Amino acid sequence: MRPLAGIVVVGLEHAVAVPYASRLLADLGARVIKVERRGTGDFARDYDRACGTVSSYFAWTNAGKESIALDVRHPAGRRVLDRLLARADVVLCNYSPAAARRLGVDAGTLRAARPELVVGELSGYGEGGPYDARKAFDALVQSEAGLIELTGAGEVTARTGISVADIAAGVQMHSAVLAALLHRERTGEGATLRLSLLEALAEWMHQPLLYALGTGAPAPRSGAHHASIAPYGPFRCADGGTVHLAVQNEPQWRRLCVDVLGRPELADDPRFRAVTDRVANRPALHAELQPVFDRMTAEALLAALDAADVPASRTRDVLGLAEHPQLAARDRWRRVPVPGAEPVPMLTPPVSAEAWEWDPAAVPALGEHTDAILTWLGYTAEEIRELRATSAG
Repeated sequence: MRPLAGIVVVGLEHAVAVPYASRLLADLGARVIKVERRGTGDFARDYDRACGTVSSYFAWTNAGKESIALDVRHPAGRRVLDRLLARADVVLCNYSPAAARRLGVDAGTLRAARPELVVGELSGYGEGGPYDARKAFDALVQSEAGLIELTGAGEVTARTGISVADIAAGVQMHSAVLAALLHRERTGEGATLRLSLLEALAEWMHQPLLYALGTGAPAPRSGAHHASIAPYGPFRCADGGTVHLAVQNEPQWRRLCVDVLGRPELADDPRFRAVTDRVANRPALHAELQPVFDRMTAEALLAALDAADVPASRTRDVLGLAEHPQLAARDRWRRVPVPGAEPVPMLTPPVSAEAWEWDPAAVPALGEHTDAILTWLGYTAEEIRELRATSAG
């Protein structure tokens, strides 16, 4: 039995961050009921059409959930929501704080009625302060937190290739819910959890911030190469393949020079003796390395680096991840049903547990589980037909 079996999570959610948090809870066995707007649903369904009738974002963050479609502003729909909230152990919400209060689904209102409830609220910037009412999405928060200014090469900045602010928030909300459930188990008391996208990403920005404060300036943008360690980045090889080096200490640097490059004198070259020297003289360092790599295939270079115990990897594109030999050998892929298409490949949860197993569950169509949830809430067949005509489904 999975550890959250019997826990009911109600998701008043859209986009990525909170849906990701609740999907992680579903992975652990929670019953996650996603409340979607009648007729249109979560707008993230329509970001693209990579997974049948839903987007790649939606498929990734909503596998294993149930979808109920409601017009919560209609009195009948609101009564359904109230019944649903009365059965919940956890409520996760990323409506704006003002919208949540208008609907009476803010933590203060919900926990006044049910102190044992765990309520997680996500906002863009948190309440109070000059950004209180400002809308926030992933790339905007990457800008505000300084991440985009760190990312890129030279004068060119770049958004990271994944929604890292949303992911940071989802992971942190998920772990806080688990802690709150443990707290409730011990004390009988629920919890109010509040998180902002800005603060979630700011937590992950500690290292570059401490570096900038300590040195007096942010680390320079260095593309795919590490800003403060060298040689640490991708190098092109004779066959057009790319190998990513990650030399992090002096023994690794010496082995690279002696065993791979056949250039032992480079290890003691004053330009490259310490990591700070190699960073300061990065163009000269690369000029010494690249001619050797130009004579080797990527596989030959990687084999030589492995033999010398110098950390390195192949640089793959995203499609290469789907064919990664390590993931295949460890049987990490499963086929997950999605609306309107054949099942798509998704990875099993990254933490393997001997105490329970994970079974892939489908990505829901909009309102797919409305009737089943209404029946679970005690509505009769006739009442469900009436709700279908007015406010549900």
